[in-house]
Amino acid sequence: MVATPSPWLLATTAFLFPTLTTSFTVPPALMNPSLPKPTSTSTSTSLLSTTVPPTSSSTSTTSTAPIEYDTVRVDLANGRDYPIYIGSSFPHSQATSLLRRHVHGKRVLLITNDRISPLYLEEYRAILADDEGADDGKELVVETLVLPDGEENKSLEVMTLILDRALELGLDRKSTFVALGGGVIGDMVGFASAVYQRGVNFIQIPTTVMAMVDSSVGGKTGVNHPLGKNMIGSFHQPQCVFIDTRTLSTLPDRELRSGISEIVKYGLIRDAPFFSWQESRVSDLLARDPDATRYAIKRSCENKAEVVREDEKEAGVRATLNLGHTFGHAIENGSGYGTFLHGEGVSIGMCMAARMSERMGWIDEGLRERIYDILEKANLPVRLPKDLPMTKVADGKLRLILLKGELGNCVFTGDFDVDALQATIEEFVEEISA
Repeated sequence: MVATPSPWLLATTAFLFPTLTTSFTVPPALMNPSLPKPTSTSTSTSLLSTTVPPTSSSTSTTSTAPIEYDTVRVDLANGRDYPIYIGSSFPHSQATSLLRRHVHGKRVLLITNDRISPLYLEEYRAILADDEGADDGKELVVETLVLPDGEENKSLEVMTLILDRALELGLDRKSTFVALGGGVIGDMVGFASAVYQRGVNFIQIPTTVMAMVDSSVGGKTGVNHPLGKNMIGSFHQPQCVFIDTRTLSTLPDRELRSGISEIVKYGLIRDAPFFSWQESRVSDLLARDPDATRYAIKRSCENKAEVVREDEKEAGVRATLNLGHTFGHAIENGSGYGTFLHGEGVSIGMCMAARMSERMGWIDEGLRERIYDILEKANLPVRLPKDLPMTKVADGKLRLILLKGELGNCVFTGDFDVDALQATIEEFVEEISA
């Protein structure tokens, strides 16, 4: 037993009480993957031979011939639909054609960070600037900006550098911002494009698993504040999302694993067959098998696109995409942003949500064990680490995304057993305090 309250216990308990009150249950048609899916959400190119999970790997091509790729559509009101292109090793000419059809003006600001810059900046600058290879008849001017890497730089001060550059260049409202990088770059570029001249177009080119399956899709943009993560931002949808899984070849293993936590989330909240597939293919995802990776990204994007279509601005069902995030943000906040990768905090948070759901009798022990097992197989944390300094915040009401019923079902609710919440927090804290 712990003699005095742990800093983890104080901070996690306190952080988990923002002023949120009402309850929302995911509609069955959105929770149950066995029900019919909308036919307009996902399409394939004429070259694509299958949309089922592949069973064997393939090598990437160095040919200049067009490759097979998937297209997942994000269906929105008022003609704001946009495609997510998913392929591996797009030839230069094909990438030019796909990307430039979504550039409406003649000036582009391509933004990345100092880690991605030496790897892919010049490649994508040349792709966007290739007037001869394009079929749009335009002469594009492509400017670039390199920002410092890291979650600690996801701030108003760094985001303002994008606005400074755009103003220095005299970019007008027909200009297009392009985000090349992970979630931090995508969120900042998206927010900058939302506020520059009251809104300009932007394109997402994600280079991490986390960004490919989550943050690049759906239009949530923003920056962190010392008092909270992602508390300053806007909903601003991109013109397209361009995913070339080849960029994952340079992604560090830890960041790859972090992104897998978001893939697992989709299976837990709404797609039981996808979760079962993950259980059999998690080793392939860790090994960067190209076919398994492409399918996991595609299916994740399909799930998110369906939710965003139903609830673009998170008034209801979209909140379920935050399974594990409330606990995870408490862990990130208390340990200092950067100590944990986002997906690592979410992994622990999903385990806490599962344990709490089990305590209340909403899921059985077998499902909870499957959740722990797949996250452990992905080499993701499922328990809190040693004590770290944490910051206490104010009390209030709380809503949580919890699992309820069969695999693939969840609820977004404030109607839960507070004792189960407290007992779950204490259990996780005791694991590190014993």
